[in-house]
Amino acid sequence: MSGVPWFPAWGLRFSTPVDNVPELISEIEEWRLDSRWSLISYEVAASEVHLWSAWHKSRSNEEQGKMVARDPGAEFLRIISGTRQIRTAIDRSGVSKGDTKAWLVRLPEIDTSGGIGETSLPIDEYNNHSKDAERLMEIVGASLIARRPFPTLEGLEKIGFLEEGVEVNPEMIEQSFLLHASMSDF
Repeated sequence: MSGVPWFPAWGLRFSTPVDNVPELISEIEEWRLDSRWSLISYEVAASEVHLWSAWHKSRSNEEQGKMVARDPGAEFLRIISGTRQIRTAIDRSGVSKGDTKAWLVRLPEIDTSGGIGETSLPIDEYNNHSKDAERLMEIVGASLIARRPFPTLEGLEKIGFLEEGVEVNPEMIEQSFLLHASMSDF
């Protein structure tokens, strides 16, 4: 799906497997420049379209005062996870003990009042925040993974879309992520 700008997400590889998740999250929260930075599980980011779609829904909820979560990062996790339950969202899409990779994301503050078809996605959002992302990576002892998000069956299992052993047509994996995110308010 060309023409979609990169979502402001940076793939991280931790120097050692995550041992203390609350400490890692606290470190990010302490050093981030604003509350729009968050960490998500590596497997749950399927594509640029998936991330922008989940962002649009979470940002619209934020602007309309309809967030289920208390902060934008948790609301984004909730949408990615396809659930109304914050605890379930964190379990499904948050960083877990033993993880070696994650996505550092910055959730843009762009007006979405015109709807998804009218929202202009900024092409420079990734580049504008890369230096801040690099600083946060250095603080938590992570390195950049030179790869963009891609849909996997493991990711669908992690977000609770697939039960183990259920198969999805390979051409439908990304669409399955999008469908699952759309179910977050049902």
